[in-house]
Amino acid sequence: MAIGSQTDVMSTDTSGVVGEKISLTEKIGYGCGDLACNFIWQAMSIFIVYYYTDVIGIAAGVIGSIMLFSRVFDGVSDIAMGYVIDKTTSRHGKARPWLLWLSVPFAVSAVLLFAVPDIAPFWQIVYIAITYNIVCLVYTGLNVPYGTMNSLITQDQYQRSLLNVFRMSLALAGVLLVSNLTLPVATLFGGGQAGWIVTFMIFGTVGTALFIFTFKTTRERVKPADQARRDTKVSLRESLLTLCKNRYWALATLFILLTYIFNGLNSGAVVYYAKYILDSTWLVGIVTTAYIAFILLGMVVVAPITKRFGKRNAIIVGELITIFGYLIMLIDLTSVPLIIAGTIIRGIGKAPINGSMFAMLGDTVEYGEWKTGIRNEGMVYSGGSMGIKVGSGLGTALIGWILAFGGYASGGGAQTDAALFSIQALFIHLPLAICVLIILLMLFYDLDKRYPKIIESLRAKA
Repeated sequence: MAIGSQTDVMSTDTSGVVGEKISLTEKIGYGCGDLACNFIWQAMSIFIVYYYTDVIGIAAGVIGSIMLFSRVFDGVSDIAMGYVIDKTTSRHGKARPWLLWLSVPFAVSAVLLFAVPDIAPFWQIVYIAITYNIVCLVYTGLNVPYGTMNSLITQDQYQRSLLNVFRMSLALAGVLLVSNLTLPVATLFGGGQAGWIVTFMIFGTVGTALFIFTFKTTRERVKPADQARRDTKVSLRESLLTLCKNRYWALATLFILLTYIFNGLNSGAVVYYAKYILDSTWLVGIVTTAYIAFILLGMVVVAPITKRFGKRNAIIVGELITIFGYLIMLIDLTSVPLIIAGTIIRGIGKAPINGSMFAMLGDTVEYGEWKTGIRNEGMVYSGGSMGIKVGSGLGTALIGWILAFGGYASGGGAQTDAALFSIQALFIHLPLAICVLIILLMLFYDLDKRYPKIIESLRAKA
């Protein structure tokens, strides 16, 4: 199916320059890509450990180990995918066509993930390990190109921030939808395994349609500044070396890694916290809604704030606000009003983090090109995707391991005091510590003030 043309995605050398305005349709279209991801990926992140431990009955420690191994392996595949993107030549661009090619396989693989056969536990674990790795591999083939598109649509910092705001706003809307719909929809279709399978068939269909919409409404515009480099073949070794020389890429990737460890803990532990500490699984939707709704409200002002004060400063203030939210929750860990109040404050604090992280990663593309003469968007964004995967994997693995260490009883039975404390640590204490680490990391990031001169230098080469 021929959608678009060569001139559609590679129109002129100047179409991605600073000051360009991106249409509202394209911003929404770009944002719908992460909405599509979250109809499957976030639903998995929130419920997959719970599904395997309380529906299928697999030990939490085993699930944690599978998740970590899969995500570390997936981190390696991210780098490979980044290199593939940089080598891709298509009438639709080099990142954009992957959304068209892999949207259906992603939906199918997600359904298979929940279709665990009724066989011996050992073979169930084998099935889970295989299907989970397939999902992660296909997601890599979608998410790395999708993230790369941010740097291919425009070089303007403010427009990138706006694209990221649309991306994260719609991503969070997806989290809001799946966190509130997954359990009711699964219950509507009979509960148990059959209900979960049908639920993810629906989510997969919606996700595929959204990926195709993103493909149709976006364009790739940006080319390397150095004319001589545009057709030069860059080896994998040379491309990897450029990343080693890009310290801001390393900082941004580590920031994304820590953020997604936080997200993995926050989303995966909430169902346990609601069930065993707050005594109701239906509070999963309420707590998640309070968190996401206030991130979305905060996202309204993220772009002008980051434009005025810089991404780094906005992130540091946001983490300080998040820490204050956790301190409110620590007053009484069993109080629903305090948990919700602290969650609202956390949501406000996390707005600049969600609104800045991928735009920050995009800025490191220009720094790397300025420093090394090589523009490798795919490899740079593979770092961000690696941070997402490994971070989410570590977050999910920590849930399984810490629950197992605390003596959590799989199957949803009564829990010991040690198991209950492990749930509290996963939902509050560990995420709080990660906020402190992110603040310390951001003190070393000063690309915001250097970026305008870097762009001037690149434009002089064009």
